[in-house]
Amino acid sequence: MCGRMAVTLPHDAMAQVFDANLSNDLPHVPNYNVCPTAQVHAVTSSDGVRRLQPMRWGFIPRWYKKPNGGPLLINARSETIAEKPAFRDACRNRRCLIVADGFYEWKREKDQTPLPWWVTRSDGAPMVFAGVWQNWGAEEEVLTTCAIVTIAANDDMAPIHHRLPVILDEDQWALWLGEEGKGAAALMKSAPEGALSIARVSTAVNSNRATGPELIEPFEDH
Repeated sequence: MCGRMAVTLPHDAMAQVFDANLSNDLPHVPNYNVCPTAQVHAVTSSDGVRRLQPMRWGFIPRWYKKPNGGPLLINARSETIAEKPAFRDACRNRRCLIVADGFYEWKREKDQTPLPWWVTRSDGAPMVFAGVWQNWGAEEEVLTTCAIVTIAANDDMAPIHHRLPVILDEDQWALWLGEEGKGAAALMKSAPEGALSIARVSTAVNSNRATGPELIEPFEDH
């Protein structure tokens, strides 16, 4: 699963990394506590042209009569994404890359307060999640919304949580975006062992009002 993330890469640097055109209304960076329903940074591709644009994190199915007309869909399970009515068409036709430095996950033990962990790539590269997107609404009320695709956790993540975002390497971006034809389903797999760095952080991140860099500092429980 992925329920919070951090994004610090400047917009110009993101555009360079993805060879993408910039939208004018991208969310502010840095933000060390991006929460569901907030705007995230997403890359789409149309006719071979990539665009870095904002999307609401929380996919809204077409049949919702209002944005909160049903469950909040921030994640889409890879095992069922091609069959679920909410995601089926987007999985085939509207895939995107969602950009972050890393994400937070909470370890839940019976009768204990869940404790947050900060997860990044062990090689220090930006995290690029496989995502799906679609527009919801009409005319002036159109919202561009997205969800992060998840897979069963790898050995690094399993002690913390049973799910993990699908994390794409640079040589996989074009296929996921549909620039290299079909076959994107093969990319929906868990990260290899050793690919992730995971550290306990303070429960300060539990507050959606906290946004500073101290949130990703390692926490030692003495």
